[in-house]
Amino acid sequence: MKNIAVIGYGVIGKRVADAINLQNDMKLSGVCDIISNWRIQNAVRKEYEIYAATQEAEYEMKSEDISVKGDMQELLKKSDLVVDCTPKKIAAKNVAVYKKQNIKFILHGGEKHETTGHSFSAENNYESALNINATRVVSCNTTSILRTLTALKRVDLLDYARGTLLRRATDPWESHLGGIMNTMVPERDIPSHQGPDAKSVDPDLNVITSAVKVPETLSHMHYWNVKLKKQASKEEVLDAFKTSSRIKLIQYDQGLVSNNTIKEMFLDMGRPWGDMYEVALWEDMLKVQGDELFYAYVVDNQAIVIPETIDAIRALTGIETDGAKSIAKTNESLGIH
Repeated sequence: MKNIAVIGYGVIGKRVADAINLQNDMKLSGVCDIISNWRIQNAVRKEYEIYAATQEAEYEMKSEDISVKGDMQELLKKSDLVVDCTPKKIAAKNVAVYKKQNIKFILHGGEKHETTGHSFSAENNYESALNINATRVVSCNTTSILRTLTALKRVDLLDYARGTLLRRATDPWESHLGGIMNTMVPERDIPSHQGPDAKSVDPDLNVITSAVKVPETLSHMHYWNVKLKKQASKEEVLDAFKTSSRIKLIQYDQGLVSNNTIKEMFLDMGRPWGDMYEVALWEDMLKVQGDELFYAYVVDNQAIVIPETIDAIRALTGIETDGAKSIAKTNESLGIH
């Protein structure tokens, strides 16, 4: 049983903490943040041990009657691994602390590959992460790219891929803070960063992406045009996607015509926050013409990296040396079927 610390109790951190709590081979040693508002108070309600990232944060927490167990250093001392879920660029600054403490750490996709020297996606490179000191779980969009393209590569169908990403403007809970409304903002560079990011996990992928920020918050949507190595039937392609337990085939003709209807389905399934850990890929929209494949899917930007993070914890700590077994354990605990 390994003790796992979570630094940052926001969109990803709260989900990671809950997921750790569902596992039988790891234990949440505590969560650490600077906030004292309703978000960290939910962690108190769940009886998680709370640590303050700064002295000022500790003062604020105590003024709100939050029981503070100690500071970040104290949390790290009682932990075997730390998952950093802080906002972009803050995690990179925390790395020096983790290295000084000689503790294994996991960062997320907002940080650069060079910060850890290893980027992780469970179905791709679990074994290469075994017992190493640090990794970066790649971003939500990159995770989806790796899952879908790896499924095609696994059955030797993938030649190259070109994708267009429609990216949500901000996280739902921050929608009131402004941002993109009644406009669309293309990323300046082609390829956008997700294609090169995917290659940090699998250098052999021939993939180019372009991306546009759109005025909605629920999810991202991807359109892909893939050149196959050979002509294949639609059934062969669908069978390839079915080799990933984290791709969910959905039907447009069953009323799943938008990201909000898909979200509603996962809420009805009883998922916490309506979380979709899988890539939701439209089966009846998918088309094959000769050696060209066209498909589209939706990515839950708040949830898709949660199972990957749990698998990364197992890999780095050596709890489970078999990637397939870790994926199966994680899927079972999170209700991925």
